[in-house]
Amino acid sequence: MAALTGQSGDETSMHSGFIDVTEAVPGIVAEPRYYGTNNFMGVRVTGYEAPKVVVSKEVGAALAAVQAELEARGMAIKIYDGYRPQRAVDHFMRWIADPTDTKNKSDYYPNVPKGELVERGYIAEKSGHSRGGSVDLTLVQRADDGSWQELDMGTNWDMLDVRSHAITDLISESAQANRKLLADLMVKHGFRPYSEEWWHFTLDPEPHPGTYFDFPID
Repeated sequence: MAALTGQSGDETSMHSGFIDVTEAVPGIVAEPRYYGTNNFMGVRVTGYEAPKVVVSKEVGAALAAVQAELEARGMAIKIYDGYRPQRAVDHFMRWIADPTDTKNKSDYYPNVPKGELVERGYIAEKSGHSRGGSVDLTLVQRADDGSWQELDMGTNWDMLDVRSHAITDLISESAQANRKLLADLMVKHGFRPYSEEWWHFTLDPEPHPGTYFDFPID
């Protein structure tokens, strides 16, 4: 089984080069938002058939190095998304085409007209996530009660807004410092940031450049 270069294939099972992130990165906190409804569309996204995050093995190894540094600080990675089936991206595009469905606008894109989300670069027809090279994540710290608490990053994950740009003075100084900490750690271990989204990083070089996989997460 193999994906087609430049487009999605007809995969039905996980590619051998991919792995559940919790197996690759002990101690990581996984919260697969596209499996549930707490995301910009407000529904489970096509292709997310199990509550887990999948990453390429190369991404998993790099994340494990980041996680090892964080553990010494009483911190951890919290990951929202890794590999994203092309069928999920196609679902995004169907959603974009329906101007009447804006149920989660106030939480995820309050200042951007839905019809401009693609034009402004917040949603793409082809994604690095589908190539297995990109991840969406944040940092968490252990609270006194033992729970993991997210660091203040100025906006929530997937807030499609200028405030989510990696570098901005529209958020507090402490949130800017937290974003810098995340970016510095990720860059140190081989990831490149995305200027429009503080949570989005891509392994450099990508493990599967130009190949868009479509196996479901199950």
